Amino acid sequence: MAERTLPRLFEDSVKAYPGNVLIWEKRGGRYEPTTYSEMRLLVHRFAAGLMSLGLGRGDRAALISEGRRDWVMSELGILFSGAVNVPISVRVDELGDLKFRLAHSGCRLAIVSRAQSAKIRQVRKDLPELAMTVVLDGINAPAGESVQDGGYGIDEVTSSEVLRRGEEFLKTRQKEFEAAYESLKESDHANICYTSGTTADPKGIILTHRNYTANIEQSRALVDCPEHYVSLLILPWDHAFAHTCGIYSLIGSGAAMASVDLGRTLMETVRNIPQNIRETRPHLLLSVPALAKTFRKNIEKGVREKGPKVEALFGKALKFAADYNAEGWNKGLGMKKLKKPLYAVYDRLLFSKIRENFGGRLEFFVGGGALLDIELQRFFYALGIPMFQGYGLTEAAPVISSNSLKAHKLGSSGRVAPGIELRILDEQGRELPAGKTGEIVIRGENVMAGYWKNEKASREVLRDGWLYTGDLGNLDTDGFLFVLGRMKSLLIGSDGEKYSPEVIEEAITDASAYIEQIMLYNDQSPFTVALLVPNREALLRGLKAKGLDVKTPEGQEAALRLLEGEIDAFREGGKHAGMFPARWLPAAVAVLGEGFTEQNHLLNSTLKMVRGKIVEFYQTRLDHLYTPEAKDIVHPQNRAIVSRFDESL
Repeated sequence: MAERTLPRLFEDSVKAYPGNVLIWEKRGGRYEPTTYSEMRLLVHRFAAGLMSLGLGRGDRAALISEGRRDWVMSELGILFSGAVNVPISVRVDELGDLKFRLAHSGCRLAIVSRAQSAKIRQVRKDLPELAMTVVLDGINAPAGESVQDGGYGIDEVTSSEVLRRGEEFLKTRQKEFEAAYESLKESDHANICYTSGTTADPKGIILTHRNYTANIEQSRALVDCPEHYVSLLILPWDHAFAHTCGIYSLIGSGAAMASVDLGRTLMETVRNIPQNIRETRPHLLLSVPALAKTFRKNIEKGVREKGPKVEALFGKALKFAADYNAEGWNKGLGMKKLKKPLYAVYDRLLFSKIRENFGGRLEFFVGGGALLDIELQRFFYALGIPMFQGYGLTEAAPVISSNSLKAHKLGSSGRVAPGIELRILDEQGRELPAGKTGEIVIRGENVMAGYWKNEKASREVLRDGWLYTGDLGNLDTDGFLFVLGRMKSLLIGSDGEKYSPEVIEEAITDASAYIEQIMLYNDQSPFTVALLVPNREALLRGLKAKGLDVKTPEGQEAALRLLEGEIDAFREGGKHAGMFPARWLPAAVAVLGEGFTEQNHLLNSTLKMVRGKIVEFYQTRLDHLYTPEAKDIVHPQNRAIVSRFDESL
């Protein structure tokens, strides 16, 4: 049996689907295709060019680029040469963080887009192992210096030069090139993927070729992906979710991926997404909760702009659809089937129009990266484009479970993929029955080989072939997995009781028009407190409707009471009471003037809160929340923050 490597997966797909489009990329104002056979020519030439530069079996090469055709060409080029790719997010802006990843992995070569090349120039003088940089676009030389020898200096070349060298290499050394990838073993390392390093130095997750190919098989068993599918890959391509479920699962199916039109800045690129969705008309999209919320807000804004009558009808239709759909698996059962004709009317009048803005072919989303609130799932399910929650982590390459059109239960993370064993263990390591909550542990061919140069951390999570995920969850009697959050982020009361904050945070932000972000905090203290980021526009709109201004004491108090009321809705007697124990709701709140973002490093690349950094950054304000003054939300610190809201819009 042939070794199940990523180059072999790619070669098999090229043979099966030579004329299919592999990638759509916007060039010259329109999306242009590259077929599987055309990509094979590029990959072979690029890999051979890398070999001519000295890259070989087991060497590490970094890839730092925005998502694009050349990202796929570069990674496959590295793998075909026999080397190991170290994908690094373009959002790693701290030069110390970048240097750590390059030095720790021992990269001999870096492949970068022109937009990222300046970072490498700033750190390479202190990286003796980094011998060469390949720039995927034309090279801009630093001021006062010239481009020479196919690049800037002797250690920087363009991708076009690598392709030229590769073409020459293949004329005389074709067999050497073929031997490089045909001799790869499925146990060989394919990637070293670095964690976000939120509490210590990042850990390099070693994923083998078989880790990936196994997880592709597991993912495709969960979610169908026919060869006619197109997916616009919105998430960072270096991230495990987009990497496996986007790039390689699509390649394994003969399907097509499309890249987002790159803007001059990150925000410009993000603004291109809605138009790119309409242009590429995807059949599926990969998402994370933060992105899903943005989609929802844009939809609701569009509805609101059509006037109060349409907005009221839309709200009524959503409520009706949520009741009809239930948890998905029990959609329209029993007497609810009588509601199907009216649901069809709502769909024709409202929901179908929204689907057109997603290109008209979108069948479903797959959500990962963090917990996806059930109300958000019900919203998209009502629109006829379900957002199915999945679960995984990079150490598992990354997919462990997912809902899909074949089987789903809203609120869950779906069924465990075939080929993966999953257990729920208590603190003593005993397996728990269905319905009981404990740590999720898994075993399968998708589980990482370990952490690069970190045997201690590897031993902590890999025990007797099982991966201890550090996540809390339970399985129901139907085999659906419910993930409750990270064990390390648990709220721990002074009496030792524990609860996951993510469930509460998601519920509050999803239910509230005024609360954009909230982080609960309780480190074995008598009560829980919260850092709260308001939706400033919505809050100011609410005040304006009351004839109030945040510059006045009355307006400040009214704004803070509005926020307080959103949290109180989950207490006894409130409209959301009973969703979780009220003891974990915050007794004191600090209102923040700035949100948690990637730019301030308080969100990671999948837009999850980096709790350790948030606590460190806001430690003074957290300490204040445990003083008597802070018990009333209308305290001086919150007044001062709220009074400045209109200045920042």
